[in-house]
Order: sequence, then C-alpha cells, then structure tokens
Amino acid sequence: MDRPDFDSIKTYEEFSKYYWYRDELIAICKAHGLKAPSGKIELNKVIEAWFHGEKILPEKKKAGSKKKFQGELTTETGLIECGFTFGSRFRDFFIKQTGVVKFKFNVDMVATARAVKENGDDSFTLGDMLDIYYGKKTYAVYDKSALQWNQFMHDFCEDEATKKYRDRRKAAAALWKIVRESDREKKYSSELLKEYAECMKMF
Repeated sequence: MDRPDFDSIKTYEEFSKYYWYRDELIAICKAHGLKAPSGKIELNKVIEAWFHGEKILPEKKKAGSKKKFQGELTTETGLIECGFTFGSRFRDFFIKQTGVVKFKFNVDMVATARAVKENGDDSFTLGDMLDIYYGKKTYAVYDKSALQWNQFMHDFCEDEATKKYRDRRKAAAALWKIVRESDREKKYSSELLKEYAECMKMF
C-alpha cells in the first residue's frame, strides 16, 4: 500500500502505520508551524499532539536566558541546543568523530553554523555538521570570492614589480575588478600585470 500524503492522513494511528524519515518529520513540523526538535522520538510526540488538537509551537528565544549546554555531545545533539561555537570543546568532538588529530573547521561549516543560527533551525544537528565537513550535505556555502581576493592581494603585494605603485591596495583592487568580471582564472600573475599595464598607469 502506498503511503499517502501527510495532509490526507486523519489520525495519528494511521500516521504511525507508515515509516517516516527524520528529515520528513522535520519538514512536516515546519510546514505546520510546529516545533521541530532534532530527534525522531520528539518529532513524533509533536506530531501526535498535533493530531490530538494540541499545537506545540517553536520556542521563542529569550534574551539573556541562554544556559550553557551541560549534556554529552552526540551526532543527534542540535547545533542551537548545545550553543555550538568553534571552540575547543566542539573541535575535540569532531576530532573524535573524524579521527583527524589536527581537525580544522572548513569555510562551509562556518557559513552553515551562521545560517543555522540566523534561521533558528533547531532541527540541525552536529551529525548534520559532520556531513557538511565530509561534503555529503550542503546547507550554506561560504562565499569563496573573499578568499580569492585576499590571495590575489597577497600575491600582488609580493610581486617586486608592484612596488612602483603609490597605493598598492587600490592598484590591486583595480586589477582584481578586471579579473573578477572576466571568465579568466581568479589569480594574480606578473603576466596579468603586464597585460593591463596601460590601465594601471594612473596608480
């Protein structure tokens, strides 16, 4: 028997006959304006209450009421629930999970943590963040153009040929603008400087 759409199901008993993935339960809760905790047991309780006429709403964050998370960190722990930071406690957790002794949070993990907090996404877990690290999942992607500019600026200033410019930052920015708006590789080279020498004379 095919599983019906959630909105066509009339009772919790009927709902319980079918298998639902955690991500599906989260989506159902969010679609109906309900609290969307990270665990399947809690999600099922919210949905059961909804079928019985009780609407468990997302908790409103109260300023200054945040308590430090004291529980054990697991892959099921919510990112917001545990007050995730890029500090040593969470680095140690990911070292244990990955086996990488010199573990470093990558830029997509940084972008994801920011987006999860901005969205108030209580369903996002440390396990989801682990998937971000391994590239198995995408939530928010870091804008790598900032890194490219920083590297471009660094390489520009390292080139002895650029010392003739009075304001090297402005000169680098002008050359970067040319490169950024073209389809060429977003890297600095001395050949690039020679190619656009005429445009750089004003600096």
